[in-house]
Amino acid sequence: MNYDIAVMPGDGTGPEVVREGLKVLQAAAARAGFSYDLTEYDFGADRYLRTGETLPDSAIDELGGHDCIFLGAIGHPDVKPGILEQGILLKARFALDLYVNLRPVKLFPGVDTPLKDKGPADIDFVVVRENTEGLYASTGGFLKKGTPDEIAVQESVNTRKGAERCIRFAFDYASRPDRHGKLTLCGKTNVLTYAWDLWWRAFNEVGDADYPGITRDYSHVDAIVMWFVKNPEWFDVIVTDNMFGDIITDLAAMIQGGLGIAAGGNINPEGTAMFEPMGGSAPKYAGQNVINPLAAISSMQMMLDHMGQKDAARWVEAAIVHAVSKMDSLAAGKMGMSTSEVGDLVARHVAEGAVVEEGGW
Repeated sequence: MNYDIAVMPGDGTGPEVVREGLKVLQAAAARAGFSYDLTEYDFGADRYLRTGETLPDSAIDELGGHDCIFLGAIGHPDVKPGILEQGILLKARFALDLYVNLRPVKLFPGVDTPLKDKGPADIDFVVVRENTEGLYASTGGFLKKGTPDEIAVQESVNTRKGAERCIRFAFDYASRPDRHGKLTLCGKTNVLTYAWDLWWRAFNEVGDADYPGITRDYSHVDAIVMWFVKNPEWFDVIVTDNMFGDIITDLAAMIQGGLGIAAGGNINPEGTAMFEPMGGSAPKYAGQNVINPLAAISSMQMMLDHMGQKDAARWVEAAIVHAVSKMDSLAAGKMGMSTSEVGDLVARHVAEGAVVEEGGW
C-alpha cells in the first residue's frame, strides 16, 4: 500500500515538530511494510509576508488529491491574527469539506492532570465536532458600522445534512471495538431552540434507525464542562457543533495534560483528511530545538489510524507513552532532552517493536 501525503510545516516551531512526526512515520512504515510519497507546501506566514498569498484557489484541488495532509502550525507575530487562520485553516476546512473535527482526549500514564484523584482510566474519550457550519460559516453582517448605533449579527448555520453526517460519523466511532458504545450529544436545547431542535431530532432519529446498540446520552454544554472536571470517566464519544466543540476541546486538552500532547484531525471520510497538533506555532521557541513534538507525533498516530494502519498507530501510541516516561516534563525547554531527541526516542521505540496490549499498557 502506498499513500500520498501532503506536508505543510507552517510557521514558528511547526517545521521542527513536523520533522519529528515524519521521522516516526518513516519508522512505522518500515516496520509495517507500507510506502508513501510526500509533497511539501510552504503555505504560512513566510509566504504570506513575501507574496500576500495565503492558500490560493489553485492549491485546493491539489491538496484534495492527497490521502492526508500533515500540518505543523499556523500563526506568526508579524501577521494580524485571523489572516492565516481564516485564509489557510478555515479555507482548507470549508473548501475540502473537512466536516469532522476529531479530538481524542486521552491521559497517558506518567502525564500530570490538574484533576484530583483522576488517572488514565478516567480520562479517555473522543470529541466529534462539526467542522464546517455553525457560527464559523461567517454568515451575518453589520448595520451602521462605526456609529454609536452599530449592530453586528453573527448567525449560526445548521443544516440537517451537516448535522446528520457528523452525527453518523460519531455513532460509527462509538461503534469501534476500542470504544465503549456510548454517544453523548452536547448542546443547549433549553435556550438555542431552533438549531438544537434540529440536532436533537437528527441525533435520535439516526440512533433509533441505525444504531440501536449504542447508548445515547445528552448534556448541556455548560454542564459538560463541569462534568469534564468532576467526572470525565462518564464520557466515551461526544458529538457537538462547531463553536461548542471548539470550546470544550480546549478544556479537554488541559485535563489530558496540556496542548503539548493534544492532537486533532479535520476529516472528510469520503475525501482527504488533515492532521495537526493543537498547540500552535509557539514562535518564541522557533529554531531552538526545545519544543515538545509529542502533539505532532500524536497527530501522526491519528493519521496512521485514519489510513487503516491500525497496528502502526498502536505502536506509535505505545512509543509516546515510553517517551513520556523518560522525559522530565512536557513543557518546552524543560523536557530533559531536545525536540529531536524526543523524536528519535519515539521512532526508535516504534522500530524496535513496541506494542500496546489490549486493555492496558
